[in-house]
Amino acid sequence: MHKLDTETGTWKYGLLCLAFLAPFFFLSYGFANQYAAGLASVPIIVFEWEKYIPLWPWSIVPYWSIDLFYGLSLLLCWNKFELKQHVLRLFSAQILSISCFLLFPLRFSFERPELTGFFGLWFDVLMGFDKPFNQAPSLHIVLLVILWDFYRRHSKGKLKYLVDGWSFLIGLSVLSTWQHHFIDIPTGLLVGALCLWLFPMAGSAPWVQNKQSRLSLKHIKIGILYLFAALFCSAIAHAKGWWLWLLYPASSLLLVSFAYLFNRPHFFQKLSHGDMTIAAKILFAPYFVFAWINSRIWTYRHPEDSKIIKINQSYIYLGRYPSKQVMQQYDALLDCCAELPTYPKCSYAQNLSLDLIPLQANQLHNAVESLELLLKSNNNDEAQNILVFCALGYSRSSAVVAALLLKQHPEYSVEDVLRIIRHNRPWVVLKAPQIKHLNTYRLKLKGLAP
Repeated sequence: MHKLDTETGTWKYGLLCLAFLAPFFFLSYGFANQYAAGLASVPIIVFEWEKYIPLWPWSIVPYWSIDLFYGLSLLLCWNKFELKQHVLRLFSAQILSISCFLLFPLRFSFERPELTGFFGLWFDVLMGFDKPFNQAPSLHIVLLVILWDFYRRHSKGKLKYLVDGWSFLIGLSVLSTWQHHFIDIPTGLLVGALCLWLFPMAGSAPWVQNKQSRLSLKHIKIGILYLFAALFCSAIAHAKGWWLWLLYPASSLLLVSFAYLFNRPHFFQKLSHGDMTIAAKILFAPYFVFAWINSRIWTYRHPEDSKIIKINQSYIYLGRYPSKQVMQQYDALLDCCAELPTYPKCSYAQNLSLDLIPLQANQLHNAVESLELLLKSNNNDEAQNILVFCALGYSRSSAVVAALLLKQHPEYSVEDVLRIIRHNRPWVVLKAPQIKHLNTYRLKLKGLAP
């Protein structure tokens, strides 16, 4: 059964989960509020321009509506897997947010005028439970991210736009009801995305072990460099003001450092069709921008793809991370790039790896198998062009094509295949560690290595 196929009776388990989550939500949220209220001084983070944010009493309606959508979502899950992941997301949202409230308490600083009438009653009920604490991250926004992802997945066609529109109103309401300062919104988005990322509906969870390759010293060195970059951004962010935005790239770089330190290419949650989860797009956006710019800077002098070999009626090309326009020139793509999303319109396969890390023998074996499947998919024996690419088209992709040549021509040495590749693409970079892995792969093909 597919992970998101429908199972009858799931709503009954959803009721049990709601019976646990609802009391846990109110008890933990109330405890954090009470803790902050008992402190002698609670800091404030507010920008000068926030005093111009209007108070819209009607927006208390979308603000309160999230409670309805929260409870209803637990009854609408398609099956036990989705329910489990959804519950874990909601539970982790509470744990992470409450932890932040206790470790870094903040206070809302605006004095809301007295409100009367229908909307005023809703505010009175809210103030009976809430206090001007529990600010960053906004738990409202954290839950909104999770619920938006849930209801969008359960919607079809134009109904998705209704989900988007009402979610926007809920997000806006945390400001227009004078419940939160602006800093609470981006921090809430990040924590919400983190909850989605920790418990994905598709792809691998971050704690799943990478069985394709082993951790190497190069992983650790690069991971430490990214860790220092994250700490550097965090240190500057302590200057407050607009420097606080550096916490976003800092959190992104921290996750990238963990991807290397734990050897987890699937941290980027690139799916089988080339796109990435919405959680990964939010969490890694600063790094994705950096990775794309880096790929263009390094390949500025050699943006073109290179035709390397012809196998039957198929031409194998090497190239950098392709634009959508370049993709249209090919009949098939083999993607070696874990750190950038791909949007193919043709036959597509992937063997994802981390940038700057040499491909080990097992990775080369799996990549060659994927490439051979693309070659065999040409049933009509018509001429087809296949692009093998990574970020720059210099190392990972060239190592895969070298491994394919070794398998296609057992009589070739590693030096022979490198000579062929460099003749057609002189700027490839295959250093001693990668050549060593290619030699190991060649021995595996001959049955001389495990």
